[in-house]
Amino acid sequence: MFQLIAPFFQDLYERTGLNFIVFYDPYEYDRFLSGIAISLQLIFWSIVASLLIGVFGAWAQSARSPVLRGLVGAYIQAFRNTPPMIQLLFFYFALGAFTPQVDMGGYYQPLISSFVWAIISLGIFGGAFNVEIFRSGLEAVPDSTREAAESLCMSKWQIYTYVTLPLAFRISLPALTNNLISLAKTTSLAYVISVPEVTYALNQVWSDNINVPEMMLLLFLFYILVVSVLAAGLHFLERRLALPGYGQ
Repeated sequence: MFQLIAPFFQDLYERTGLNFIVFYDPYEYDRFLSGIAISLQLIFWSIVASLLIGVFGAWAQSARSPVLRGLVGAYIQAFRNTPPMIQLLFFYFALGAFTPQVDMGGYYQPLISSFVWAIISLGIFGGAFNVEIFRSGLEAVPDSTREAAESLCMSKWQIYTYVTLPLAFRISLPALTNNLISLAKTTSLAYVISVPEVTYALNQVWSDNINVPEMMLLLFLFYILVVSVLAAGLHFLERRLALPGYGQ
């Protein structure tokens, strides 16, 4: 692929001065691809973490224990009402200072990398919104549905897992889609803790080559493409899982 596009972009630079160096310089090309790969991994794992937190948090909100409900409520207020960039800095610099370090033979490296801290922070941030989204979906499930499940002698956890959660997930999909798309875009903030994702990688490229407009255009197009694909997939899932009479 690189061998096919490199001559075109090299010629484009020589003729017009438009310097898309990541497409004709092997070193910058590898750095760009590495940034894309890390960004996609960060988006995937942050979304997975936020969904898991949302599912268990919504279940905890209906728990009998007032302490558990209070802890979930405090978590939602804390992480929904603070900027995600501040949360990233807090996790990496504040909590990261108390995590163990590994002797790498002459220097010490944190046990938890900046990439993992980014997943933890962004997953918790997105999860705070997902808890409320799933809670609203659970409340929309008719009481008669729960009562029918109880009549079959299903436990509270079984009812949640096999009956109410699948229905709530379908009901919540429109709001969930918006939040997951927003979370995917928020992952670009991970560059502030030196996660070498695509924003960080292209920042290095334009710092080395003084081609800010070209790299900013590339970064803009990357997120348009990724978010468009994610949105299309979630909208397709929403249509496939739609149930007549639920969430309409």
